[in-house]
Amino acid sequence: MESERETRPGTRADTGPKAPAGTRQDAPPGTPGTPGTPGTPGTPRTQRKAPIGRPRGFDADEALERAMRVFWEQGYEGAGLTDLTRAMGITRTSMYAAFGNKEELFHKALRRYSEGPASYVLRALAEPTARRVAEAFLGGAVRATTQPDRPTGCLGVQASLAAGDLGRTVRDALADWRNEGTARLRERFTRARDEGDLPADADPATLARFLMTVGNGIAVQAASGASREELRLVADTALSAWPS
Repeated sequence: MESERETRPGTRADTGPKAPAGTRQDAPPGTPGTPGTPGTPGTPRTQRKAPIGRPRGFDADEALERAMRVFWEQGYEGAGLTDLTRAMGITRTSMYAAFGNKEELFHKALRRYSEGPASYVLRALAEPTARRVAEAFLGGAVRATTQPDRPTGCLGVQASLAAGDLGRTVRDALADWRNEGTARLRERFTRARDEGDLPADADPATLARFLMTVGNGIAVQAASGASREELRLVADTALSAWPS
Protein backbone atom coordinates (compact mmCIF):
# COMPACT_ATOMS: atom_id res chain seq x y z
CA MET A 1 0.00 0.00 0.00
CA GLU A 2 1.34 3.43 -0.90
CA SER A 3 2.04 5.93 1.85
CA GLU A 4 -0.79 8.32 2.57
CA ARG A 5 1.64 11.23 2.36
CA GLU A 6 2.32 10.59 -1.35
CA THR A 7 0.19 12.55 -3.83
CA ARG A 8 -2.44 10.38 -5.46
CA PRO A 9 -2.10 10.19 -9.26
CA GLY A 10 -4.40 12.67 -11.01
CA THR A 11 -4.52 15.12 -8.05
CA ARG A 12 -2.44 18.15 -7.26
CA ALA A 13 -1.00 18.86 -3.88
CA ASP A 14 -1.51 22.40 -2.60
CA THR A 15 2.13 23.26 -2.05
CA GLY A 16 1.97 27.01 -2.13
CA PRO A 17 0.98 30.02 -4.23
CA LYS A 18 0.00 29.27 -7.80
CA ALA A 19 2.29 30.46 -10.58
CA PRO A 20 1.04 33.33 -12.73
CA ALA A 21 -0.98 32.39 -15.80
CA GLY A 22 1.15 31.36 -18.74
CA THR A 23 4.06 30.25 -16.58
CA ARG A 24 5.17 26.64 -17.22
CA GLN A 25 5.16 24.41 -14.16
CA ASP A 26 6.90 21.09 -13.86
CA ALA A 27 4.47 18.20 -13.51
CA PRO A 28 4.86 15.84 -10.57
CA PRO A 29 7.02 12.76 -11.18
CA GLY A 30 5.07 10.04 -12.93
CA THR A 31 2.40 12.29 -14.42
CA PRO A 32 1.32 10.86 -17.80
CA GLY A 33 2.54 12.85 -20.74
CA THR A 34 5.53 14.39 -18.93
CA PRO A 35 8.44 14.50 -21.44
CA GLY A 36 11.18 12.00 -20.67
CA THR A 37 9.15 9.93 -18.16
CA PRO A 38 7.52 6.55 -18.68
CA GLY A 39 4.17 7.92 -17.53
CA THR A 40 3.87 5.39 -14.72
CA PRO A 41 2.72 6.79 -11.36
CA GLY A 42 5.53 6.93 -8.85
CA THR A 43 8.29 6.49 -11.45
CA PRO A 44 11.11 9.07 -11.02
CA ARG A 45 11.80 11.32 -13.94
CA THR A 46 14.52 9.99 -16.24
CA GLN A 47 17.77 11.93 -15.79
CA ARG A 48 19.84 13.10 -18.69
CA LYS A 49 22.93 11.06 -19.41
CA ALA A 50 26.23 12.77 -18.70
CA PRO A 51 27.99 13.90 -21.86
CA ILE A 52 30.55 11.43 -23.16
CA GLY A 53 34.08 12.56 -22.39
CA ARG A 54 36.31 13.70 -25.18
CA PRO A 55 38.66 11.06 -26.60
CA ARG A 56 42.33 11.19 -25.67
CA GLY A 57 44.26 13.69 -27.68
CA PHE A 58 47.31 11.43 -27.91
CA ASP A 59 48.36 7.97 -29.03
CA ALA A 60 48.68 5.93 -25.82
CA ASP A 61 50.72 3.23 -27.55
CA GLU A 62 53.23 5.72 -28.89
CA ALA A 63 53.37 7.51 -25.52
CA LEU A 64 54.20 4.23 -23.78
CA GLU A 65 56.89 3.49 -26.35
CA ARG A 66 58.51 6.84 -25.60
CA ALA A 67 58.27 6.30 -21.86
CA MET A 68 59.94 2.91 -22.28
CA ARG A 69 62.84 4.57 -24.05
CA VAL A 70 63.25 7.17 -21.30
CA PHE A 71 63.41 4.47 -18.60
CA TRP A 72 65.73 2.43 -20.81
CA GLU A 73 68.15 5.29 -21.24
CA GLN A 74 67.94 7.00 -17.85
CA GLY A 75 66.94 4.22 -15.48
CA TYR A 76 64.00 4.34 -13.07
CA GLU A 77 65.30 6.92 -10.65
CA GLY A 78 67.01 8.98 -13.32
CA ALA A 79 63.78 9.39 -15.28
CA GLY A 80 61.93 12.36 -13.81
CA LEU A 81 58.27 13.09 -14.40
CA THR A 82 59.24 16.09 -16.52
CA ASP A 83 61.50 13.90 -18.67
CA LEU A 84 58.71 11.37 -19.10
CA THR A 85 55.86 13.73 -19.89
CA ARG A 86 58.01 15.78 -22.25
CA ALA A 87 59.03 12.68 -24.18
CA MET A 88 55.47 11.34 -24.17
CA GLY A 89 54.07 14.68 -25.31
CA ILE A 90 51.40 14.79 -22.59
CA THR A 91 50.70 16.52 -19.29
CA ARG A 92 51.15 14.90 -15.90
CA THR A 93 47.37 14.79 -15.51
CA SER A 94 47.04 12.85 -18.75
CA MET A 95 49.87 10.52 -17.72
CA TYR A 96 48.23 9.69 -14.40
CA ALA A 97 44.84 9.19 -16.06
CA ALA A 98 46.18 6.89 -18.78
CA PHE A 99 49.03 5.03 -17.07
CA GLY A 100 48.91 5.66 -13.32
CA ASN A 101 51.83 6.96 -11.29
CA LYS A 102 55.49 6.69 -12.24
CA GLU A 103 55.91 3.19 -10.83
CA GLU A 104 52.80 1.91 -12.60
CA LEU A 105 54.02 3.49 -15.82
CA PHE A 106 57.36 1.75 -15.39
CA HIS A 107 55.75 -1.67 -15.00
CA LYS A 108 53.78 -1.09 -18.20
CA ALA A 109 56.98 0.00 -19.95
CA LEU A 110 58.81 -3.12 -18.71
CA ARG A 111 56.01 -5.31 -20.03
CA ARG A 112 56.28 -3.58 -23.39
CA TYR A 113 60.04 -4.10 -23.35
CA SER A 114 59.59 -7.82 -22.62
CA GLU A 115 57.19 -8.20 -25.53
CA GLY A 116 59.32 -6.11 -27.88
CA PRO A 117 63.12 -5.67 -27.65
CA ALA A 118 63.54 -8.52 -25.15
CA SER A 119 61.26 -10.97 -26.96
CA TYR A 120 64.38 -12.76 -28.23
CA VAL A 121 64.38 -14.66 -24.94
CA LEU A 122 61.15 -16.50 -25.73
CA ARG A 123 62.27 -17.14 -29.29
CA ALA A 124 65.54 -18.61 -28.01
CA LEU A 125 63.70 -20.97 -25.66
CA ALA A 126 61.84 -22.41 -28.64
CA GLU A 127 65.03 -23.50 -30.42
CA PRO A 128 65.32 -27.29 -30.90
CA THR A 129 68.64 -27.87 -29.10
CA ALA A 130 70.28 -26.52 -25.97
CA ARG A 131 73.22 -25.12 -27.89
CA ARG A 132 70.96 -23.30 -30.30
CA VAL A 133 69.05 -21.91 -27.33
CA ALA A 134 72.33 -20.53 -25.97
CA GLU A 135 73.35 -19.13 -29.35
CA ALA A 136 69.99 -17.44 -29.90
CA PHE A 137 69.94 -16.07 -26.36
CA LEU A 138 73.39 -14.45 -26.50
CA GLY A 139 72.97 -13.38 -30.12
CA GLY A 140 69.67 -11.76 -29.22
CA ALA A 141 71.24 -9.99 -26.26
CA VAL A 142 73.94 -8.52 -28.51
CA ARG A 143 71.44 -7.28 -31.08
CA ALA A 144 68.91 -5.93 -28.57
CA THR A 145 71.49 -3.94 -26.64
CA THR A 146 73.22 -2.38 -29.66
CA GLN A 147 70.38 -1.22 -31.91
CA PRO A 148 71.30 2.06 -33.59
CA ASP A 149 67.82 3.57 -33.26
CA ARG A 150 67.33 2.73 -29.59
CA PRO A 151 69.16 3.22 -26.28
CA THR A 152 72.07 0.87 -25.69
CA GLY A 153 72.10 -1.70 -22.92
CA CYS A 154 69.12 -3.47 -21.37
CA LEU A 155 66.21 -1.74 -19.65
CA GLY A 156 65.97 -4.58 -17.14
CA VAL A 157 69.61 -4.11 -16.14
CA GLN A 158 70.13 -0.37 -16.53
CA ALA A 159 66.98 0.61 -14.65
CA SER A 160 68.08 -1.16 -11.48
CA LEU A 161 71.74 -0.19 -11.25
CA ALA A 162 71.14 3.05 -9.32
CA ALA A 163 67.84 2.22 -7.62
CA GLY A 164 68.01 3.36 -3.98
CA ASP A 165 65.47 3.08 -1.18
CA LEU A 166 62.80 5.02 -3.09
CA GLY A 167 63.09 2.62 -6.01
CA ARG A 168 63.32 -0.56 -3.94
CA THR A 169 60.04 -2.02 -5.16
CA VAL A 170 61.10 -1.43 -8.76
CA ARG A 171 64.53 -2.91 -8.10
CA ASP A 172 62.92 -6.00 -6.57
CA ALA A 173 60.54 -6.28 -9.53
CA LEU A 174 63.47 -6.13 -11.94
CA ALA A 175 65.34 -8.80 -9.95
CA ASP A 176 62.23 -11.00 -10.23
CA TRP A 177 62.08 -10.26 -13.95
CA ARG A 178 65.68 -11.39 -14.48
CA ASN A 179 65.28 -14.39 -12.21
CA GLU A 180 62.24 -15.48 -14.19
CA GLY A 181 64.39 -15.53 -17.31
CA THR A 182 66.98 -17.64 -15.53
CA ALA A 183 64.28 -20.05 -14.34
CA ARG A 184 62.96 -20.50 -17.88
CA LEU A 185 66.44 -21.27 -19.16
CA ARG A 186 66.96 -23.77 -16.34
CA GLU A 187 63.71 -25.56 -17.19
CA ARG A 188 64.65 -25.68 -20.85
CA PHE A 189 68.10 -27.12 -20.11
CA THR A 190 66.65 -29.65 -17.68
CA ARG A 191 64.44 -30.92 -20.48
CA ALA A 192 67.45 -30.97 -22.83
CA ARG A 193 69.42 -33.10 -20.36
CA ASP A 194 66.50 -35.48 -19.84
CA GLU A 195 66.19 -35.88 -23.61
CA GLY A 196 69.90 -36.58 -24.00
CA ASP A 197 70.60 -33.27 -25.74
CA LEU A 198 72.98 -32.32 -22.90
CA PRO A 199 75.45 -34.60 -21.11
CA ALA A 200 74.03 -36.45 -18.12
CA ASP A 201 76.39 -34.60 -15.77
CA ALA A 202 75.42 -31.12 -17.07
CA ASP A 203 73.96 -28.80 -14.44
CA PRO A 204 70.95 -26.94 -15.94
CA ALA A 205 70.90 -24.35 -13.16
CA THR A 206 74.57 -23.46 -13.66
CA LEU A 207 74.18 -23.28 -17.43
CA ALA A 208 71.17 -20.99 -17.06
CA ARG A 209 73.01 -18.72 -14.62
CA PHE A 210 76.04 -18.71 -16.88
CA LEU A 211 74.01 -17.50 -19.86
CA MET A 212 72.17 -14.86 -17.85
CA THR A 213 75.43 -13.56 -16.37
CA VAL A 214 77.03 -13.25 -19.79
CA GLY A 215 73.87 -11.67 -21.20
CA ASN A 216 73.72 -9.08 -18.42
CA GLY A 217 77.42 -8.37 -18.86
CA ILE A 218 76.85 -7.79 -22.58
CA ALA A 219 74.13 -5.26 -21.69
CA VAL A 220 76.41 -3.35 -19.31
CA GLN A 221 79.25 -3.31 -21.82
CA ALA A 222 76.91 -2.11 -24.57
CA ALA A 223 75.76 0.78 -22.37
CA SER A 224 79.43 1.60 -21.80
CA GLY A 225 80.11 1.92 -25.52
CA ALA A 226 81.21 -1.56 -26.63
CA SER A 227 80.43 -2.18 -30.30
CA ARG A 228 78.18 -4.93 -31.65
CA GLU A 229 81.15 -6.71 -33.21
CA GLU A 230 83.09 -6.66 -29.94
CA LEU A 231 80.14 -8.10 -28.10
CA ARG A 232 79.64 -10.81 -30.71
CA LEU A 233 83.18 -11.94 -30.01
CA VAL A 234 82.35 -12.07 -26.30
CA ALA A 235 79.29 -14.22 -27.05
CA ASP A 236 81.33 -16.55 -29.26
CA THR A 237 83.96 -16.94 -26.55
CA ALA A 238 81.29 -17.81 -24.00
CA LEU A 239 79.77 -20.38 -26.34
CA SER A 240 83.13 -22.05 -26.81
CA ALA A 241 82.76 -23.34 -23.24
CA TRP A 242 79.33 -24.87 -23.91
CA PRO A 243 79.14 -28.60 -23.05
CA SER A 244 78.83 -30.97 -25.98
